[in-house]
Amino acid sequence: MKFSLLATDRHSAARLGTVETDHGVIHTPIFMPVGTVGSVKGVYHRDLREDVGAEIILGNTYHLYLRPGLEILREAGGLHSFESWDRPILTDSGGFQIFSLSPIRKLTAEGCRFSSHIDGSRHLFTPENNVDTQRIIGADICMALDECCPGDADRAYARKSLDLTKAWLERFAARFSETQPLYGYQQTFFPIIQGCTYTELRTEAARHAAQFSSVGIAVGGLAVGEPTEEMYRVLEELEPNLPADRARYLMGVGTPANILEAIARGIDMFDCVMPTRNARNGMLFTWNGIMNMRNAKWENDFSPLDPCGTSFVDSTYSKAYLRHLFISGEMSAGMIASEHNLAFYLDLVRQARAHIEKGDFADWKEDAVKRVSSRL
Repeated sequence: MKFSLLATDRHSAARLGTVETDHGVIHTPIFMPVGTVGSVKGVYHRDLREDVGAEIILGNTYHLYLRPGLEILREAGGLHSFESWDRPILTDSGGFQIFSLSPIRKLTAEGCRFSSHIDGSRHLFTPENNVDTQRIIGADICMALDECCPGDADRAYARKSLDLTKAWLERFAARFSETQPLYGYQQTFFPIIQGCTYTELRTEAARHAAQFSSVGIAVGGLAVGEPTEEMYRVLEELEPNLPADRARYLMGVGTPANILEAIARGIDMFDCVMPTRNARNGMLFTWNGIMNMRNAKWENDFSPLDPCGTSFVDSTYSKAYLRHLFISGEMSAGMIASEHNLAFYLDLVRQARAHIEKGDFADWKEDAVKRVSSRL
């Protein structure tokens, strides 16, 4: 498994590359649909492959550990086999869930004790058993266990949090090196850079994490409450400290504009629940801007859902029809919208790759950000 840097943009930090895995090649920059519990909500795997063009999807260690559980996943032969997905998978370690479920967790040097959101049962994640869990799940790319520091944390908290994440990373890496994949294909792991919005902490974290990274490295703890401009600043200041020969993954980000701006700042990989979550509430992202499909303005608009779109649903269904489905409470409304949004996000990064290769990404990005951010 390896990352190859193929080209860089002349007027920004944007990069073109590939990540080679035993389940296929990932072309970067890439967006990864989120399949938290082994399912990208509302979208068939056939459509993810053939229509959306997904090259890799995500699973979540916290949720899969609780349900269906490790016994089922091991018996099934891992998550690929269990969910019938033959392309790469990345699993989050559960660090963000530790952050978001703060009322029912306790962090110590040992690990994180938490209560299940399903039945209240008590559990412990340590760096060591988190490796074991992700070995059983069988993702191609595993994420190191970390603490996701709040975006508005003061420096003292951010310092303490980073020290914990660094200590956990060292233990995670040691356990990963002494264990083997279970299902006949290679796995790797990405360390996660934390440090809130403090430049010196982020720089320290990047240099520490690089010691344990062979294929890729992740930036966590952004888009968790800090202003967007702060996120961009952190990425700009962090970029020179990131290894050029490894894939760079910005976790949990974000809007189409966020993705384009982060690509310009040297990021290669993205994930976010926004395209499917917002789709279920009637929001569509398009090359011409953002549409709320519940608005009355679409009631008599029989034009294609998105004339610039690349998916089957874009040319098949009209705006009026999709609005009707949402107003009627039909399940298919969220499914159609989810497929469209994911196809748009994949087309967004596909176009970005083309312009990086062409050499005009920076100019194209400025216009694209304006287009995709407007409200229709």
